[in-house]
Amino acid sequence: MNMSFLQELFSNITQRDALLRRRVGEPVHPDHQQLIAACLALLESDGEASSIALASRALALYARLTAEEKSRFFASLVTDFSADPQSIDQAYAAYHESRHEQELQVLFDACEPRRQELLRRLNLTSGGTFELVRMREDLLGQMHEHPEFQAINADFAHLFGSWFNRGFLILKRIDWNTPAVILEKIIRYEAVHEIHDWNDLRRRLDARDRRCFAFFHPAIGDEPLIFVEVALYKGLPDQIQSILSSDKYDIDDPEAADTAAFFGISNCQTGLRGISFGNFLIKQVVQELKQELPDLRNFVTLSPVPGFRKWLETTYLADEDTVEQLDADARETLAHLNDPDWRNDEIRAERLKNVVKPLAAHYLLTIKNAHDQPLNPVARFHLGNGARLHRINWLGDTSDKGIHQSTGLMVNYLYVLDDIERNHERYTTNGTIACSSEVRDLGRRARKQLKGDTAK
Repeated sequence: MNMSFLQELFSNITQRDALLRRRVGEPVHPDHQQLIAACLALLESDGEASSIALASRALALYARLTAEEKSRFFASLVTDFSADPQSIDQAYAAYHESRHEQELQVLFDACEPRRQELLRRLNLTSGGTFELVRMREDLLGQMHEHPEFQAINADFAHLFGSWFNRGFLILKRIDWNTPAVILEKIIRYEAVHEIHDWNDLRRRLDARDRRCFAFFHPAIGDEPLIFVEVALYKGLPDQIQSILSSDKYDIDDPEAADTAAFFGISNCQTGLRGISFGNFLIKQVVQELKQELPDLRNFVTLSPVPGFRKWLETTYLADEDTVEQLDADARETLAHLNDPDWRNDEIRAERLKNVVKPLAAHYLLTIKNAHDQPLNPVARFHLGNGARLHRINWLGDTSDKGIHQSTGLMVNYLYVLDDIERNHERYTTNGTIACSSEVRDLGRRARKQLKGDTAK
């Protein structure tokens, strides 16, 4: 069967339905009740062509809802499109009695909320996947005020985990010949180191010493899901400003590089938060780079430490009775962070280095969140992928953002190909963090700075 013909047919049906709605006229600002009615009609539909048209209409209605009406729609999804408790009880009783696979499947079906089937049907229409990604973005923006929406979020996460399975993702290299519509999105979505203009972007895509790769999904076209920027380098980089420089080239020939440094990883779709792409991206990019440049020996990040300075100030510079204590000299030195010009004073910067670097190792190695994982999100990502916490770089980012977020620190996470799986298994099983002897020694120095700690 000619699939392209069917796709064109269904697309024509959707477009014809949209044109008909415009002719008949629909309210510019519909309410959530109209959308609920459209969703119920979609769930009752048993024809593929009619379902596509109904899905298109429902998504068009949703797009025109106000934020308040979207909230009411989500509330209705929680209460009116959940699983039926009576059906669950009956199905469980039947399975408890028989213990047969057939009754177990009936129980599974009964436990699934109706909204999951609604989301599947909304996904039928052309462009439906991306519209649902944007719908989840709206949902995430409201969850701090409506924790009950977590049930809907769980349904989205369940379905997106299947729809955005690694097998569907397409890796593409981004270069200066990439269509401008995609390049514009790379500029817009860059989340780590702002791309200031087209010249800045062109420098980051330079074939001599730069690479950029992105994951795409066939259902959402030219919208990147995540991308990574790579600098080809000699040795391990310790400072981001030289990499971001518009006129500095560490190498002129990519064959001369021995290191691939990942200096920016940006997730592009807020609506796909929590759907893991980064681990697949890094591993596949490593394979691509090894194939192109077989002499590469080191695969390393130059990563920020977001939230570190806030943690420092909250833990060590707040009220003395409520925080973990440093010895007096270290605490006095740390107070220099309040002076915005400290980075330009060599003496104060050196004193701070001797206090802050050990505390950074302590933070990355021992400070955990409620799930007993590293508090720092970048550390969680790379350590969970099997990288090693290799080096903490003083004044690795001297930009205002770097000073404000990380006291200027940047971290090298090293991906040793032969160790990735072992590091990953130890981290996920026992919480063991792979680190270099240098970082381990810094952690020991931090314990000596803590007031009353006699650990050697």
